[in-house]
Amino acid sequence: MTNLQIQLSWDDPATGERREPKLSVPIAFGREFARLPAEHGGQRVSRMLLNSNEVSRYHALIDWEQNQPVVIDQGSVNGIFVNGQRQIRSVLANGDTLQIGPYMMTVTFGASATTQATSPPSMIRFNPNTDIPDPSLPPAPPVVTASNNFPPAVFQTEKVPVQALHATGLAVDESDYLAIGAGLGSFVWVDLLRISGVSADKIVALGLEGEPYARYRRLCQNSQIPLHERLRSNSDSCPDNIWGWPSYALREAWRDFTKGQINSAGKYLWQVFAEPTFAETYTPRSGNVFDSIDREVKRIGWNQIYRYGRVRAIRKTDDGRYCVAYSRGPGNHAFLVSRYLHLATGYPAIQFLPDLQAYREKYQDFKSVVNAYETHTHVYEQLERQGGTVLIRGRGIVASRIIQRIYEARKQNRNIAVLHLMRSPKPQGNKFQQAQRQVKNHYELQPFNWPKACWGGDLRVILEQASPEERKRLLTDWGGTTTADRRDWQRITEQGISEGWYQITFGQVVSVERDAQNRTITHIQEKGFGQMNLAADFIIDATGLDAKVEASPLLEDLVKHYNLPINQLGRLVVANNFELVEMRSAKGQIYAAGATTLGGPHAAVDSFLGLQYAALVAVDGLAAARAPGVQRLNAFISFGQWLKWALNQSP
Repeated sequence: MTNLQIQLSWDDPATGERREPKLSVPIAFGREFARLPAEHGGQRVSRMLLNSNEVSRYHALIDWEQNQPVVIDQGSVNGIFVNGQRQIRSVLANGDTLQIGPYMMTVTFGASATTQATSPPSMIRFNPNTDIPDPSLPPAPPVVTASNNFPPAVFQTEKVPVQALHATGLAVDESDYLAIGAGLGSFVWVDLLRISGVSADKIVALGLEGEPYARYRRLCQNSQIPLHERLRSNSDSCPDNIWGWPSYALREAWRDFTKGQINSAGKYLWQVFAEPTFAETYTPRSGNVFDSIDREVKRIGWNQIYRYGRVRAIRKTDDGRYCVAYSRGPGNHAFLVSRYLHLATGYPAIQFLPDLQAYREKYQDFKSVVNAYETHTHVYEQLERQGGTVLIRGRGIVASRIIQRIYEARKQNRNIAVLHLMRSPKPQGNKFQQAQRQVKNHYELQPFNWPKACWGGDLRVILEQASPEERKRLLTDWGGTTTADRRDWQRITEQGISEGWYQITFGQVVSVERDAQNRTITHIQEKGFGQMNLAADFIIDATGLDAKVEASPLLEDLVKHYNLPINQLGRLVVANNFELVEMRSAKGQIYAAGATTLGGPHAAVDSFLGLQYAALVAVDGLAAARAPGVQRLNAFISFGQWLKWALNQSP
């Protein structure tokens, strides 16, 4: 059986994206392609590059011995683990978990390997008119969005003549600064521009919703984080306050203290003093975050800066600036010419597991199978009325919050059960140097999605100085897909297991169908049991969001039109100050922020503090370029601006 093929399935440690290559045995694993053997035993070797410093140059080999596949350690530093046990040489069985560095791979071969889905996760695209996740939109390949021959043909040129824009008869406006997206990333950049001396009439923010946190709040609420619940964010990471003082913990402690709630006020102060060793990490309530942003919205004149519009395309102009074509409504189009642009488009799509997308397309059932980021309150309402079984896919922070919401529903109706389907066990967490993440009940735990030093400590400096190849290795080792280290979530999981209403199952999904009672039936291949069927009233996909360039028609058009480079994670390539250097023009610059820059100089790009850091270095770049109105924030100016913030005065 020398032509044996093995399918290896894993979630990328940095992005959470699914990888499912099929490879012919023998298979060599390592971090340096040149060190992997091209031939072994007279056969051509499938060489599998694993981009991690925890993986040796030539780490392991899967070979065929005595009619069975065997994995052999090649003298690696960190070893190989089969089903959580370190091995030098081990026979592989169908469904085994093979760990090499941070890569947790499920091994499938024989008949099962041909039944597994190998397509990448599909997407739920956002409705182009409402910017709300729309499950009725199929996952079609992205195309340049256009309507009624807009943008015009002149946008096919590399540099659009400004005179040609006026010749169209459509509105043409100008500004010094333009923020595209008008979400939290745009808001933080605009806030810093205002603090740095730029007047509101020189800035425009284009987007679909006037509240900069509108989409973020909707995704939070859909994933069952109501206003009274806490976000996964730091105390001093405040989008409304670049100084971080007073922090959210201080503000919340002061509010409780003034209400006579001295114990809770003291608890918050103790948390930020003792976290995470002696106390659970403090995180702010979502409602408090949104209220504080509302205050800053009024202070900086955001409502004067914001304009409703869906951006269709971005082009350089013949006079060294940039032109944006955007739609203000059906048949209502306009142009905006600006010197300095900031791209913070957020997550353009929701990842959706392909077998669940196939189920919805086949049965047109958008009620039983849902994504955690879609509106799905009907699930919990029905559970509270009638009881039932929920199947959860994914095991990050969103899955943990969904389980908490179901736990709350069980207080109304005890006849509720949870099946948590995981592809493979998680015996141990990511490791970097001497640090290793804790694992409980197959959840990898960490207070935030990245180690805290990624924001402003040594790890940030290391990443900024690293080469693109080394950045991929570092992000893989640090790992971004975890759940928060919250004791209440851990207690819920342990209670559910002990009481029997929460069950973790491991297996590879073959297909999802609907039975005669309109229940979902998930067919899985489970190690040791062959094929099994999991029946559930609802399936919730909690596998995350998609930020690759190809998921955004706007960014994909920009990249293709100007042949811009894409990094190893499929995101925009940016400099250490988050500038798109290849888009620099004679009179202007373009900067980016958020999830579309992951793989660049900063790890936690989609966090509050990550957005603030990207804005800080970008505005420093504007100051260095002598952009109009921008002054550097020295100690004196910064303190004066902080006083204005504290007194709620306009910058």
